[in-house]
Amino acid sequence: MNFSQLYEQFAALENPGFWQEAYMNFYRAWFEGNRWMQYFEGLGVTILVTIIALLIGVVLGVLVAVVRTGHDQQRKGHHNPILALLNMVCKVYVTVIRGTPMMVQLLIMGFVIFKSSRNHSMVGALALGINSGAYVAEIIRGGLMSLDPGQTEAGRSLGLGYLTTMRCIVVPQAFKAILPALGNEFITLLKDTSLISVVAGTEIVYFAQAIVARTYEPMWPYLITAVMYLILVLIFTWLQGILERRLRASDRR
Repeated sequence: MNFSQLYEQFAALENPGFWQEAYMNFYRAWFEGNRWMQYFEGLGVTILVTIIALLIGVVLGVLVAVVRTGHDQQRKGHHNPILALLNMVCKVYVTVIRGTPMMVQLLIMGFVIFKSSRNHSMVGALALGINSGAYVAEIIRGGLMSLDPGQTEAGRSLGLGYLTTMRCIVVPQAFKAILPALGNEFITLLKDTSLISVVAGTEIVYFAQAIVARTYEPMWPYLITAVMYLILVLIFTWLQGILERRLRASDRR
């Protein structure tokens, strides 16, 4: 007996029990009309949006953190006006992004700045990336500022430029310290992809809402969505754990 036959058998009952009714609701939410394909279509968009937003967030975060750290670590009597201007821009960016809700930022990006765009998922990815960049910047800046300034001075004394010193000496050491915080931020970013449905981004929640509108039964579509996000988070956490163990193993050598 396959799933559709079992559904028809339960549907023929005059007074189906709790489990029979639960199965019928699950069947309509997952199997009927091959709706499971819609969930996986949304899953693909969710993963794509997460990757794009992650790349944007990391690039922005590193740039902002390097600028702000470079400004804060200037020697006494040395004042670079260009660096001061860039630092001011970075501080405004971090303050505004961290001080406003993610939902409001998405609405502004989707219905104000890019109101004529039809690629709603990419608009959502851009908004998430810009939001994540502010938090990543503060995480990285905290890691860079926690290191001994002598590390930077040693690199500069060897004739390395500031960016080369940061890339080859400072950032690799700071990365090990900030990895857990970065991992938490990336997990938050993954879960925040569920918000892009407010600007018609076609991720998992978008399709779950569409299925609810057809079946008039919200429990199973949203429960399936929650399980899919949970699996993604568990996979990401597992990969993060592997990376942390490898970094600890490299420290012992």
